[in-house]
Amino acid sequence: MIQTPTRWVELVWTRGLRIAAILFLAFLAVRLWKALTSRLVEISKARTRGAQMREQQTRTMAGLLYSVGAGVILIVAILTALPELGFNVTPVEAAAAVASLALGFGAQNLVRDLINGFFIVFEDQFVVGDLIQANGETGRVEYLTIRRTVLRNATGAVVTIPNGQLGQLANLSRDWSQLFVDVTVPSDESVNLALVTLEKVVADFRNDREWAPALVDGPRVLGVESLSLDGTAIRLQVRTILNRKDEVGRELRRRVKTAFEEQQIPLSHTHKVELQGPAPAPAQ
Repeated sequence: MIQTPTRWVELVWTRGLRIAAILFLAFLAVRLWKALTSRLVEISKARTRGAQMREQQTRTMAGLLYSVGAGVILIVAILTALPELGFNVTPVEAAAAVASLALGFGAQNLVRDLINGFFIVFEDQFVVGDLIQANGETGRVEYLTIRRTVLRNATGAVVTIPNGQLGQLANLSRDWSQLFVDVTVPSDESVNLALVTLEKVVADFRNDREWAPALVDGPRVLGVESLSLDGTAIRLQVRTILNRKDEVGRELRRRVKTAFEEQQIPLSHTHKVELQGPAPAPAQ
């Protein structure tokens, strides 16, 4: 009976201190993990609309990482502290290992989606509102999570792509857009006259106050692009701000067509047909 208090003191000073140290280290690890995930959000902060979208996505990703990391730390701390209380955790560890192995095999695609989604957001590959090409689809990103990307294609269909299936992709909404316009004139027409006409068209287009805000560079005449039986192809190039490429291209083509009509320069595949021979007898 005299040894009982001593035994309790020994338990408090040995196992109790170990448990306290384990809990303290777990608490410290959780706080450190919280600081690291919060740092990701701080790095992504900016005033632009696109940056605000990235900040929101990064905040979601940071919250998910914090929850998963804190859960792992808590489980490790509990399994480490249980032996100090006299519990045998070997069966629990074996069951957890088997469950983790089964979950790993059964959720390979899910894990791949989550990992790829993490890097999409962390590396800022694209955000909601960007126009991208991926997996044979071209569309605007309407929804983005760690697991999937949702696009709206040109036909209006909603296309859902798991992030793990996103391989090589093209982001068409970064910095500027570029457009090439080929104008083909018949082989027997004067190339020099066509070039002079196009130079005037692009100069007027650049100086147009209505369209100048949409232009980043050009339009400019690059020159003769190719020669073929169909005619001589002359290439024009223009860079525009985001989301204005299509309308700039339509206006540029309209001006080219109008200028060629004024100069009576035919475009390729425009043929003049002359009928020869005696006139048909009038019907009686």
